[in-house]
Amino acid sequence: MAAADGLPQETERSTFEKLSGTQKAAILMMLLGEDEASEIIRNLAPKEVQHLGTAMYSVQGLDQNTVNIVLDEFLAIIKAQTGLGMGAGNYIRNVMNKALGEDKAQSVLSRIAPSTSSRPIDILDWMDARSIAELIIDEHPQIVALVISYLDFGLGSDVLGLLPESMQAEIIRRIATLQTVGPDALAELEYVMQTKFKANTSLRAAKVGGVDAAAKIMNFAKQDMEARIMKDIAKNDKSLMLSIQESMFVFDNLIMSDDRSLQTLLRTIDAELLVLALKGADEKLRDKLFNCMSKRAAANILDEMEALGPVRLTEVQTAQKEIINTARRMSDEGAIVLAGRGGDDFV
Repeated sequence: MAAADGLPQETERSTFEKLSGTQKAAILMMLLGEDEASEIIRNLAPKEVQHLGTAMYSVQGLDQNTVNIVLDEFLAIIKAQTGLGMGAGNYIRNVMNKALGEDKAQSVLSRIAPSTSSRPIDILDWMDARSIAELIIDEHPQIVALVISYLDFGLGSDVLGLLPESMQAEIIRRIATLQTVGPDALAELEYVMQTKFKANTSLRAAKVGGVDAAAKIMNFAKQDMEARIMKDIAKNDKSLMLSIQESMFVFDNLIMSDDRSLQTLLRTIDAELLVLALKGADEKLRDKLFNCMSKRAAANILDEMEALGPVRLTEVQTAQKEIINTARRMSDEGAIVLAGRGGDDFV
């Protein structure tokens, strides 16, 4: 019960203050009704659906006064029946089914509540890396390569890392040499997945894999894993290894990273190495890096670049690669975030 003057009691306010933003959003979702909630969920990414669904389960026992405080924060009063409390499981399941379809919904629910599920190949993005790895570990390398090619690049890299090391280079080699996959190959892939999921999807020619896909997957790999895989690929096809390497995270990609990460990186880079690397850098990247330094440091770098004169392209590329290697090592350690290379997203 609220206090007589209409103000929330201290315990209710304390409960409210402990709620995360996701839990508050979950409360609103529980009040919207299945149709409206499913429309919102339909536009969320897989991880967002999982986080929100988990939060919806976590708030189902909240008292009404705490819910009212949340509603006040949303600047709206919703008086409709909700799934909070009794029947919450059915409510959440119905919302997920309407938003995502039964197969995807069961995939999400299998990780946030006990349930059985059956999912076709297009549900793989909704599964965690370990589940996918366990699903495909005993399949032919070509099937494994096809499956990983269909995944988000970061998820694909995580799955690759969970497979036996003896398989990893072969999988990347096959991904890099994939082009268009026709209905026959997809039919075989679907057959394999059907034995796991007991479901099917429509068959059509699809473009998967390729050097760019292999490179993007490798961008998310740790440096030691990358080095080992590249070495193994080079034993059989050095030109393919070089093609993948050239398409991976390069010096110009630094422009996508946030200023704080670049500032941290620049503090670890020798000035002479940076001068050499910036001689061949795009003007926009130069400006971004200069903005991450003090005006005095940027002026000194510019002066040294002018004094250096012409340099060989190979020297510039070597310097840039050395900086990228440092950046990737720091990214692996969690010291910086390299946009487009992997790691967690921050908001």
